[in-house]
Amino acid sequence: MEVSGPEDDPFLAQLHRVQCPVCQQAMPAAHINSHLDRCLLLHPAGHAEPAAAPPRAKRRRPSESSALKQPATPTAAESSEGEAEEPDDGGETESRESYDAPPTPSGARLIPDFPVARPGSPARKGAGQRPAAAAGSASPRSWDEAEAPEEEEAAGDADGEEDAGRWDADAAAFGAPGGRPHARAPAAEEVRQMLEGKPLADRLRPDTLQDFVGQGRAVGPETLLRSLLEANEVPSLILWGPPGCGKTTLAHIIANNSKKHSIRFVTLSATSAKTTDVRDVIKQAQNEKSFFKRKTILFIDEIHRFNKSQQDTFLPHVECGTITLIGATTENPSFQVNAALLSRCRVIVLEKLPVEAVVTILMRAINSLGIHVLDSSRPADPLSHSSNSSSEPSVFIEDKAVDTLAHLSDGDARAGLNGLQLAVLARLSARKVFGKKTGQTYPPGRVLVTEGDVKEGLQRSHILYDRAGEEHYNCISALHKAMRGSDQNAALYWLGRMLEGGEDPLYVARRLVRFASEDVGLADPSALTQAVAAYQGCHFIGMPECEVLLAQCVVYLARAPKSIEVYSAYSNVKACLRSHQGPLPPVPLHLRNAPTRLMKDLGYGQGYKYNPAYSEPVDQEYLPEELRGVDFFKQRRC
Repeated sequence: MEVSGPEDDPFLAQLHRVQCPVCQQAMPAAHINSHLDRCLLLHPAGHAEPAAAPPRAKRRRPSESSALKQPATPTAAESSEGEAEEPDDGGETESRESYDAPPTPSGARLIPDFPVARPGSPARKGAGQRPAAAAGSASPRSWDEAEAPEEEEAAGDADGEEDAGRWDADAAAFGAPGGRPHARAPAAEEVRQMLEGKPLADRLRPDTLQDFVGQGRAVGPETLLRSLLEANEVPSLILWGPPGCGKTTLAHIIANNSKKHSIRFVTLSATSAKTTDVRDVIKQAQNEKSFFKRKTILFIDEIHRFNKSQQDTFLPHVECGTITLIGATTENPSFQVNAALLSRCRVIVLEKLPVEAVVTILMRAINSLGIHVLDSSRPADPLSHSSNSSSEPSVFIEDKAVDTLAHLSDGDARAGLNGLQLAVLARLSARKVFGKKTGQTYPPGRVLVTEGDVKEGLQRSHILYDRAGEEHYNCISALHKAMRGSDQNAALYWLGRMLEGGEDPLYVARRLVRFASEDVGLADPSALTQAVAAYQGCHFIGMPECEVLLAQCVVYLARAPKSIEVYSAYSNVKACLRSHQGPLPPVPLHLRNAPTRLMKDLGYGQGYKYNPAYSEPVDQEYLPEELRGVDFFKQRRC
């Protein structure tokens, strides 16, 4: 069965008309290849003159709808397939790029090297209207004009004069070395519009491992996980790390890579998902695997929010490979994730991002927004001159502001990007323009983000501390060990870290009371009095006034002499009791109390020597007979 095409139907042939990029002749689409062969042989340098046409202000590209309403009638030049071109009779000459095209065999298609449109730039109004070129030179129109929507071209008829100067800038950009246009710096209003959409941290989330920075130990080039991810062999993972270290971003990269290999990727958040949601995903994953042999990856954000019974839902399906589980958590998986689920997953520890990685992420965001960074080390001030060029940036940020933001983010890339977004938006919304600085006047409309704006946006240092999480125990452990080592400087730091992070002062005070007996003990008995007084003072006045009371107690305990004699002896007693085999030995009769006659008749209290009644030391046993000779203070255990 044969299928007819445009070349078989004269009416369809008139509808499917194209224009020769060399001589600008219109012809049926079926004849363009053979016409190009002859046209390029006649004009090997690409300097064909366009056919005669009446002068016009703007050429409009006919749409398919207009072609259907009014079918064009082929001209004599078209019917001869462009074998003879008419010289231009004074119509508008269009500026084009010249090119050399060698002859090609019949049927081969040649596409000249047209200048490409500037990436990311909006369609220009009046793009079809170009400056006049040198006499006798002509070349095809660029693809950005040929592919421009009809509505924009129609609007350009009335507004062509408005953007007359923009073509000059674009032409200069197209003539730049390497054929790449100069990027136009966005105006302040454009930057503000870009920042008002999605959060900056979500909009700039990388899509590939090459752009994932700061976690070289976990997913570096030579790591096992990197090799597995690049081979699309994703195991079940538990991503554990502090906020803003890249857990969700790594899952996003895995999702992008999975979609390329037709792997189903499902995302749920434990803060809002229910067990029924998980079961629905698992049921669909079973169908996908059974009918289409398609894998399913399930990403659970904040997986520690699921309780133990909810986590048990994953066990059989992870075991048999129905789903590949990826969980993200900020809590220690040893405490928050089932041991059975942990044994089926690989725990990937993501560390807090170093300052250099945060700076890299911030600079990537700054460059994407078209913000210029001022180098404070350079004596020349690039803002002191005025320029009307569209390539001049209108939003600036100090380099020390970027460094300050990276340090205050405390390894949290999300906090850094949110701080940058807040600082820039605040300056743009207030429209604070440059004033006088060192006697220089800056042009209006330019906005500067300073280090003070960054600090004001964050309000305070971003301290990583969770009163109910692992960092809570890490900090109190560091405080305890610093006081034990008599390092009063470090002890004060960890105390401040906890209090400034929002820790309950009474919790710290209770730990100090414990330390006074455990580590200072009888070496300075007044340390316990000092700790109890600090606890009572905190209970009376609360924060922030009680912070100095705790600081005083911490310094006192750090300076005090240390003795763990009592603590060690009592630890030996506990070990003796726990390791004893059989029933515990009875209390000796002479040590028992005899409040009744019957108990006295049974021998309770007989043979006891009342010590105050003797002027010399009394030789008397106070331990059970089985424990005679045991000295718990000399590390002698029973």
